[in-house]
Amino acid sequence: MVADMVRIWVAGWAVSRGTPPPVEKPWGFYVEVADSDHAVGHHVLPETEEALVRRAARSVSVPRTWLKMPAEPGEVEPWLSGGWVVAWEETGHLMAVDLVATRPVAPEGYTAIAETTGAVTYLRVLDAAGELAAKGQMTVLGEAVVVDKVLTDEAHRRRGLGRFVMRTLADRALDGGAVLGVLGASDDGRALYETLGWKKHATLAECVYRG
Repeated sequence: MVADMVRIWVAGWAVSRGTPPPVEKPWGFYVEVADSDHAVGHHVLPETEEALVRRAARSVSVPRTWLKMPAEPGEVEPWLSGGWVVAWEETGHLMAVDLVATRPVAPEGYTAIAETTGAVTYLRVLDAAGELAAKGQMTVLGEAVVVDKVLTDEAHRRRGLGRFVMRTLADRALDGGAVLGVLGASDDGRALYETLGWKKHATLAECVYRG
């Protein structure tokens, strides 16, 4: 179940971020990232086994390459070869939900605009002055949708905009034929998503090669 969710997540993440399609590797997938100071690429492991982690880590020689996998960071740290470090601050949460239509209405004073480019739908919430207050995007992959880049501006938080974005994306995904939602969440995001019925299925450990 978790491995399938990871496969959905990495496929949708790549589409959402505009990267080349994930390349299959013996341990999972590799996603190349261009024009980023943060990363040159990500190895994503659907299943976390010591032999797979060690093999993936040994295959890397380029700094700013990442490993992502469903595991506790402390579990995988002993399996890393020289040059690798656990990115404790980047640890995330793999979450999913059975989608339910709610037909949300934008909070008073805000307007929502949805645009679809290719396979990605972008939702922007504007304030009365037309400035961006919150946003999110999604990619529908058959019966699943991957939600990505949900963010509320600091000045507009605690007004229900995050919930509105998530519910609006869910409704649009349902209209597109999806029934399952999947995402990778930060600690703050997890707190919001759990109030909307999303469940955590695994911790997402992240490690980076420093060289």
